[in-house]
Amino acid sequence: LLFLQRVLLLVASDVDALCACKILQALFQCDHVQYTLVPVSGWQELETAFLEHKDQFKYFVLINCGANVDLLEILQPEEDTFFFVCDSHRPINVVNVYNDTQIKLLVKQDDDLNVPAYDDIFRDEEDEEEDSENEGDGSEPSEKRRRFEEDVIERTMKRRQRREWEARRQEILFDYEQYEYHGTSSAMVMFDLAWIMSKDLNDMLWWAIVGLTDQWVQDKITQMKYVTDIGILQRHVSRHNHRNEDEENSLSIDCMRIAFEYDLRLALYQHWSLYESLCNTSYTSASLKLWSVQGQKRLQEFLADMGLPLKQVKQKFNSMDMSLKENLREMIEESANKFGMKDLRVQTFSIHFGFKNKFSASDIVYATASLMENIEKEGPETTNFIKALDSLSRGNLDKLHQGLDLAKKQLRAIQQTVASCICTNLVISQGPFLYCSLMEGTPDVKLFSKPVSLCLLSKYLLKSFVCSTKNKRCKLLPLVMAAPMDVEQGTVIMVGIPPETENSDKKNFFGRAFEKAADSTSSRTLHNHFDMSIIELKTEDRSKFLDALISLLS
Repeated sequence: LLFLQRVLLLVASDVDALCACKILQALFQCDHVQYTLVPVSGWQELETAFLEHKDQFKYFVLINCGANVDLLEILQPEEDTFFFVCDSHRPINVVNVYNDTQIKLLVKQDDDLNVPAYDDIFRDEEDEEEDSENEGDGSEPSEKRRRFEEDVIERTMKRRQRREWEARRQEILFDYEQYEYHGTSSAMVMFDLAWIMSKDLNDMLWWAIVGLTDQWVQDKITQMKYVTDIGILQRHVSRHNHRNEDEENSLSIDCMRIAFEYDLRLALYQHWSLYESLCNTSYTSASLKLWSVQGQKRLQEFLADMGLPLKQVKQKFNSMDMSLKENLREMIEESANKFGMKDLRVQTFSIHFGFKNKFSASDIVYATASLMENIEKEGPETTNFIKALDSLSRGNLDKLHQGLDLAKKQLRAIQQTVASCICTNLVISQGPFLYCSLMEGTPDVKLFSKPVSLCLLSKYLLKSFVCSTKNKRCKLLPLVMAAPMDVEQGTVIMVGIPPETENSDKKNFFGRAFEKAADSTSSRTLHNHFDMSIIELKTEDRSKFLDALISLLS
């Protein structure tokens, strides 16, 4: 089908989308399919890209964008245009689900989409208004009158049924569209496709792992879903990587091996010092309350409990004594349990290639995301996207290391911002939600005008706030966070995230709530992000928007 046609790839700016894109590019290369790649960071860019290319292309592949709106309504394509949509955003718009001519959804077969039944939301128009002009056949006037009355009753009944059906339809759609959440990672869906076609390679499998890990790092899926998907990938990993252990030493730069492991939930620790990683990982920093003097004391006690000398902990992980590194995971885990950190180990995968290159999946996620939202300007907007995409290939170690350095900067900035927000009581309870706003002039505030960085910051802040507050009610609240977006245009970027609870289902109701609050106050907002729970807003409309949001959610 696609062999003779050129394809346009529209790829969103998140790590999972980049990984899915890498897998698809490799598949296209196998089959000599010509394609053009266009990065899109929001709806406006998606529409612009479509308008620019719709005359040259008939086939469009959308990765991590396009599923949760009515595509045909937005893009108004010709009849002979086809869209293949691989998007983890849920819920999928019902028109996209039931239009099987122009829109092909790529989803895993066992993904439960919970889509309402066709007859509950679509209705044929032809039986609406039938004119019963069947009089004039010379029958008695009384007969006519009787028929006319029956007719009126029947029409009234039909109208009432129609109104009831309409009301029920609204209710069904409201329930279906109320919460935003995420389905299976797009990179995993693409890998599944490669596997079905018997074209799956170890590199593709690694990208699928990174795509899933991105969902976990960004807190988009439940722990249950993560563990289930890890299990699925683990079977593929053992199928692809079952070499003898003796060959270990003869691994050349071209060989790569993926291994499943229970690793520490410490960000970038193998490329940093253990001390820095403990301080800048949200889980350990929040558990130990590192923003307080008391917390710093607890950190010293924690290190003492492990019996690790400070000199060792503060130097680069690579330079630590081998004797300490050998059973480091066990030592850390044992002490972490005493300090109430029971989930310090996490199931994940690592990749080994060449003589000494070893990275865990989360290392790659942090590095790639940081390259993508790098605020140190170098050339046009797409430069960051291309760099981030390149860093996923094994040949580009220098880009990956640059990404790791940026990621450390980003994690430090997040941790310092969290500490200052908590120490200066910037997180305020607004009733139905917590609210925190970063002021212009705050250190690193430019970094948080980017969506992925702002979402990470918000999640870290909420985790830390829940650990620091004594108020039981506040522990159960969601958070709305705002940061300056464009000072000249006077806009802020705002994100809403669900409550931080043990068994949270990660479903987010802020997307719909933001839309309603903006409509009811005529606030000047821009709903341009593929995640509905991220919006841009004129600074002077912020207070009336928040008031509307409070009364809406109260």
